[in-house]
Amino acid sequence: MTATYYRADSENGDHIDDPSEEALFVLTGDLNTTGNTFVVIQPGEDDPSWSASAAVTDDGGHEVVRRDTQRHGHEVMTSHDRGEIAQDPTIWMAARTYPGRPASTSTYF
Repeated sequence: MTATYYRADSENGDHIDDPSEEALFVLTGDLNTTGNTFVVIQPGEDDPSWSASAAVTDDGGHEVVRRDTQRHGHEVMTSHDRGEIAQDPTIWMAARTYPGRPASTSTYF
């Protein structure tokens, strides 16, 4: 099965299609400073317009980098809270565009 929205790939070869926040929590928990230093999350398409990555820092924390070429966005955040490191890209990715996904609509009451 291929990813419907996005995929996560870590440096050590772990791969998850459409990972949940919990799966990202596990992937970031497996990061270390030797052979598994980062996880990249992006749509499963050629030349994706956005990506997010989480990397372990030398002081034991994590850095999340979010890029969106359609919106000219580049943001970096750091934290020692693994829950925040998994939650931040999950929320951010919910606002990204995906091939085949219907456009979001809002209704005002």
